[in-house]
Amino acid sequence: MRRLMLFGCILAVVAPTGAHAQGSDPDKLVQDGGVQVKGWTGRLDPQAEKQGRKLTDAKFFAMGDALHVTAGPPATYWNPANMASGSYTVKATFTQTKAPAHPEAYGVFMGGTKLDSDDQNYLYCVVFGTGMYSIKHRFGGEVHTLVDRKASDALHKADAAGKATNEIAWKVDANNVSCVINGTAVETFPRSAVIGPGKLESTDGIYGIRVNHNLDVHISGFGMSKQ
Repeated sequence: MRRLMLFGCILAVVAPTGAHAQGSDPDKLVQDGGVQVKGWTGRLDPQAEKQGRKLTDAKFFAMGDALHVTAGPPATYWNPANMASGSYTVKATFTQTKAPAHPEAYGVFMGGTKLDSDDQNYLYCVVFGTGMYSIKHRFGGEVHTLVDRKASDALHKADAAGKATNEIAWKVDANNVSCVINGTAVETFPRSAVIGPGKLESTDGIYGIRVNHNLDVHISGFGMSKQ
């Protein structure tokens, strides 16, 4: 078993992700699902995989120049060609189209390596319709919590219909790694603090999208720019 690691002064916690484990809100399996965007692939969370869920139980598809996810079990989605290195910003604008049964999160991951293996590795920043955000690190079957459901005025909360739109980004420079929401850096870590044994292999890597279970999310402006 891998040891729990420290991200700076933040204790890494091993915990299951996604509320799909809660019997009161089972995964809503999607018909005619799967990854339907050329060049893209995806992967369910390990717990969902163990429960026998399949990637076809969620739907990832294109809507014009935008992307859309209807879930289904929680999953990450990526195109292997989407590699970022050096100093960069990766971002996307997410619209939660309706309220889930309870708060669920969506966002962007970066530094992805070995995403198809037992040693999958990536760092993700996600937001909830409640106006909170969370930052976590996936390391194989472990999830290390860096920030757990923290409120920020930078976030746009869901309206009465459950709709909310937020731009979520990772900004990486020579010294720091920041989660930026609607133009505000809500958390910044020294670049050296997120790289090492039990952490990211590097801030260079694949970037992509994460959507928790039973969400319907529209995604526009996804991409990477160099600093």
